[in-house]
Amino acid sequence: MFDLIATDPRFYVIAKHPGVSFHRQGDEAGLMEALRAQLADDALWPVHRLDRLTSGLLLVARSAEVASRLAEAFAAREIEKYYLALSDRKPQKKQGLVRGDMVKGRGGAWRLLPSSANPAITQFFSFSLAPGLRLFILRPHSGKTHQLRVALKSLSVPILGDELYGGTPSDRGYLHAYSLAFRLDGERFHFVCPPRHGAQFLSVALLAALQKPEWQPEALPWPVLNFPA
Repeated sequence: MFDLIATDPRFYVIAKHPGVSFHRQGDEAGLMEALRAQLADDALWPVHRLDRLTSGLLLVARSAEVASRLAEAFAAREIEKYYLALSDRKPQKKQGLVRGDMVKGRGGAWRLLPSSANPAITQFFSFSLAPGLRLFILRPHSGKTHQLRVALKSLSVPILGDELYGGTPSDRGYLHAYSLAFRLDGERFHFVCPPRHGAQFLSVALLAALQKPEWQPEALPWPVLNFPA
């Protein structure tokens, strides 16, 4: 269900496997239930969440007080998160911004609206990995349900394997929480976790791309966004 990436007296960082639900699904234990059992630690508070489809880095607090502080940092956009996604379709532009309110639609899917009362905000860069396969590096500035999946759907480049949003069927949904950085008690923490599941994520092309310094999320020339105080 998960791999343990880091242990600290205040938090854990784990790498969630794809296909794992946050909460119990019938007879199948949820992620938090499995975490508490395998880490023998009942005092765990999730700071953020990942969809069942999504793999990668997840931050879990070990006290309510730390959870509250980290949640405030998320709300204030003080925590940096970067995701990797693959699509077999080409966007009209190689970098940009997706911004808009989201509303729940049919069949569990969400839709992006042209309004911006409480918008989902996502920046992206896109690179060609191989013929018919593109890598998207995504930087969310909000934490809406299905935000990144809807963002790429709105660009007509649904995530490979994300059939809910029109993606081509594959062995998994190709969305991965790759990089996470935050400050706590004056100390900066930065974690990176390359994908560990999925034939396309383990391809030579992607592994080579992740070795390129200029393709590292923090090295990309992200336009500065101004947010209301």
